[in-house]
Amino acid sequence: MSHLERLPRKRAYLMCPPEHFTVEYAINPWMDTTVAVDAGQALKQWESLRATLIDLGHVVHVLDARPGLPDMVYSANGAFSVDGTVYGARFRYPQRADEALAHRAFYDTAGSWRFVAPEHVNEGEGDFAYLPAAYGGIVLAGYGFRTDPAAHAEAQEVLGRPVISLRLIDPAFYHLDTALAALDDRHVTYYPEAFSPASRRVLAQLFPDAVLADRADAEAFGLNLVSDGRHVILNTDAIGMGRKVRDAGYQPVHVDLSELKRGGGSVKCAVAELRP
Repeated sequence: MSHLERLPRKRAYLMCPPEHFTVEYAINPWMDTTVAVDAGQALKQWESLRATLIDLGHVVHVLDARPGLPDMVYSANGAFSVDGTVYGARFRYPQRADEALAHRAFYDTAGSWRFVAPEHVNEGEGDFAYLPAAYGGIVLAGYGFRTDPAAHAEAQEVLGRPVISLRLIDPAFYHLDTALAALDDRHVTYYPEAFSPASRRVLAQLFPDAVLADRADAEAFGLNLVSDGRHVILNTDAIGMGRKVRDAGYQPVHVDLSELKRGGGSVKCAVAELRP
């Protein structure tokens, strides 16, 4: 595909400001409770990410932060929407449980969403990705650390889209969105070693032209990106990943999210895509 064919599509996103963001507990390998978060810097970086998305022509809705939920800034984890249907989240750890309720309240009051509450543990877009133009529209779903594999079958029933289960095997990449990202409506990038050998074979079969990342890309949270089909928003540490997406015909846009990385997240974690 030539560079001229990489066309952006206007998106709608949901973000939540890090007004109460701290690292009070450690539920992933990146969280260090001994290092203080610079709250002012975190908010400044978040605002820069929001402004970047708006400047690129996208709509950004803002979910009000709630006291006592320091990880709420990672709004991608709160639900997963496809064609107006929302499959709600159910968090693995009790510290984050109430975030799911805040997200449900947003969908219940914002437009004509059909919200379905889950029975099984899942962490929204943290472990689900949607490719509307691949194979008629498929969902890629991660499991191994956070999301219960039974949630994949539940999501398929709720959303009416084929769900491909992918097993994550490296604790450093505990959510699908730390190991794989959609670059547009049919193409992905991923770090193969984050997945089981069988899942790697599945990905290679489905996406023979994928952009393959290495461990340095993944550790820089270079796969925790947001793309509109042309512009790929990455954190400033992900230099190698930026080169890879540029070589594939996309336009990298780097944003500093160093404070949010302290909680184990980057660009994608902070941005939920709304698919009405």
